[in-house]
Amino acid sequence: MRARAAVLACAALWPGLGQAECRQALALGMDVSGSVDATEYRLQTDGLAAALLAPDVQEAFLAVPESPVRLMIFEWSGVRDQRLLLDWTEIDRAARLAEVAARLRATRKAKGDDPTTAISAAILYGVAALNRQAGCFRRTLDISGDGPANIGLHPRDLNDADLGDVTVNGLVIGPQSRSNTSKNLHNVKSLEGYYRAFILQGPGAFAEVAEDHADFAAAMRRKLIRELQLPNLSRLVPPQPAGLRLPQGVSHLP
Repeated sequence: MRARAAVLACAALWPGLGQAECRQALALGMDVSGSVDATEYRLQTDGLAAALLAPDVQEAFLAVPESPVRLMIFEWSGVRDQRLLLDWTEIDRAARLAEVAARLRATRKAKGDDPTTAISAAILYGVAALNRQAGCFRRTLDISGDGPANIGLHPRDLNDADLGDVTVNGLVIGPQSRSNTSKNLHNVKSLEGYYRAFILQGPGAFAEVAEDHADFAAAMRRKLIRELQLPNLSRLVPPQPAGLRLPQGVSHLP
């Protein structure tokens, strides 16, 4: 109820939100490069499925039925190795999330995945998909990974023209693992720092951390709740002027 009231306030004070076909297009990209074995792959896909079924995540997705979230899921590794797991799907009811979770649990790791880690190619793939969702008020790409880029364009060389108004968030897996602390992180101290320095993009972009692949489900749940938060009105509008009339059902700005 509070979420719905907040959206009514947003729609009144920032009309673009109320006019949007959907409030957010969210693309999730999962790392399946050579550092991810079959067990870790299952922890990621099943972990994402579990996160989508968490009650608070479902509540976040379904907070505003008349302005739904659209979801896309893909996996990535090398420069030309991206696989679509879920094409754009409007999340308009809990049953839809259950269907997505079932599909993820039935997904198997593709044979012959490129062992390299081309983060920029994954970002560009996700951005291209998000650019086809122009009717959404917000467009967000989430890149999860357990290592830095080791092939292709370095993420720091992506520019504003490449990314447009897409927000890029990250889910960093195992930043303190021995394999990551020994990799070429380009003068930053951790994989989390690498993501913060080179991958995050756009206002409010953030990185969530999974201590290892077994922690993926919990980290994804935290990330989705934060990612799907309704706009913070205190950041979108100037201080409430005296005499401002708020929409019915909204007593104050959050």
